[in-house]
Amino acid sequence: MPNRLVIGTKRYSSWSMRGWLAVRLAKLDVEEVVIPLAGGSTQAVKEATPHGMVPYLEHEGARIWESLAICEYCAELAPNLWPSDRAQRAHARSIASEMHAGFRELRVNMPMNTGREYPGGGRTEGSLRDIVRIETLWAEALAASRGPFLFGRDFGLADAMYAPVVTRFLTWQPKLSAISEAYVAAVRAHPLVARWYDEAAAEPTEWLIEKYETMA
Repeated sequence: MPNRLVIGTKRYSSWSMRGWLAVRLAKLDVEEVVIPLAGGSTQAVKEATPHGMVPYLEHEGARIWESLAICEYCAELAPNLWPSDRAQRAHARSIASEMHAGFRELRVNMPMNTGREYPGGGRTEGSLRDIVRIETLWAEALAASRGPFLFGRDFGLADAMYAPVVTRFLTWQPKLSAISEAYVAAVRAHPLVARWYDEAAAEPTEWLIEKYETMA
């Protein structure tokens, strides 16, 4: 079984970004396979992954799907990706799990697109409620850790889970607190996030999905 990470289009695929960041943070040696998306799962994705979705990781005989499971697998190989303190580690896992399971209104109304800006768009009652909760989670973690990342000086798995939210905020530009704005800037400036943006911008134009490019 080859070591490989199967992901979707970097411009749009928020879950792929989470898995990709975890794998890169853990410095796993894998082949990166990018499959263009079409606003949902495609036949190519279904043929390449057990559950017909991305991301999907094969590494040294292990087969892992779901972003949070990939994060935990990477943390087994690089334990520093979660905080070393037990209570902080529990906190980090809790907010990562909340991201994995929640914030549906934000996902639906402010989809990820690293190549566009739609300032002021997507501001439904539900998405704004999700943003309030996210800002609360960020503020609590940053107050305890003193930043610049959620659990201190280093970018970890909790940050990887929220990085696609940062991309959404950069695209849709909702009103954020100064604390959130500083965190958004720190995440965007991280070398791996910058690399993701650069590689997304280099994807073929035929991979663009019209409905995500004309939402203004």
